[in-house]
Amino acid sequence: MINPAQIFDIVKNYDKENINIGILGSHSALEVMDGAVDECIRTVCICQKGRETPYFRFKRLSNTVIVLDRFIDIVNPDHQKKLRDLNVLMVAHRAFSVYLGYNNIENNLLIPVFGNRYLLRAEERTAPKNQYYLLNKSRINHPQLKKPNEISGPSIVKIQEAKRKLERAFFFVNSYNDYLEKTKIKIKSGLISETDLESAIIEEYVIGTYFNFNFFYSPLKKDLEFLGIERRLQTNLHDFTTSLTAKQQLELNIELQNIEIGHTPASIRESMLEKVFDMGDKFVNTVKEEYPPGLIGPFSLQSIITKDLDIFVYDVSFRVPGNPILSTTSPYTKYYYGTTFGVGRRIAMEIKEAISSDRIKDIIT
Repeated sequence: MINPAQIFDIVKNYDKENINIGILGSHSALEVMDGAVDECIRTVCICQKGRETPYFRFKRLSNTVIVLDRFIDIVNPDHQKKLRDLNVLMVAHRAFSVYLGYNNIENNLLIPVFGNRYLLRAEERTAPKNQYYLLNKSRINHPQLKKPNEISGPSIVKIQEAKRKLERAFFFVNSYNDYLEKTKIKIKSGLISETDLESAIIEEYVIGTYFNFNFFYSPLKKDLEFLGIERRLQTNLHDFTTSLTAKQQLELNIELQNIEIGHTPASIRESMLEKVFDMGDKFVNTVKEEYPPGLIGPFSLQSIITKDLDIFVYDVSFRVPGNPILSTTSPYTKYYYGTTFGVGRRIAMEIKEAISSDRIKDIIT
């Protein structure tokens, strides 16, 4: 594991007047770079060959674009040195975790990362102190876990796709026999593998309305901010279920997949904000105990609210969530700052403040 002192020594030698925010060209890179530009911080976008077009087309956002054969090539010592010479602070998102891998991030990436790099692994449900562990310790509701032979009602199976590791092949089952039938079909089609099925998670399906609560914890202010809410658009789920009647859906008999393809904004009734803040505060305190130095920057508690107004967290993001919609639609940032903006700009604001107050060490690992 990389010694924090190594990272602090690297930052100590950075030119603080020429810091660059670095990001992999995927997931939420445009949102992160847009926020950096708004705060007059330079950006470096690391792209994979064949996927670089958006980052050249949106010319305002990228001061430097580096195109590699594969994202993983960033771990090459020569590429790392180039990024350090550019005074880069990397920002983590889902693609960063998936394409570089936790072992590389924790042991081989000698580049300062905004946030807690050692916390990213907790997003995986197979990790020792994973999100379930942290939610339990925080006394935050989450859907109950089940073994296959315990399925006796609506449940959701959470498993990685066999070919596209960035995507999760979630599917619904109603009974143990239904589980056996559907997994057999999905393995045969190549969507999932028998190996991944062994580590799949099965949760009860909680009926309610989905809200992804996006927070930002500032080590500089020692304060938790609620940035806003978004909901996910999924193919081939959304619009199939809204444009066709139940009878038509049954007649077509199409297998649905929860592949996230976009975002839509939401707000919550004001009387629920007490519960939202309480949930966020409890989670921040627990993570600080279990993963020092704790949460740094953005995280998301993806939740369901039931008819009894209870909140159940079904997934946690310990890094930039994919939610560019907040930058134009969240009223909650305006309540704090008098203007509406998204996660990318809030990150840039924190970095800018850390530079001016000589506290970069407090926001990186």
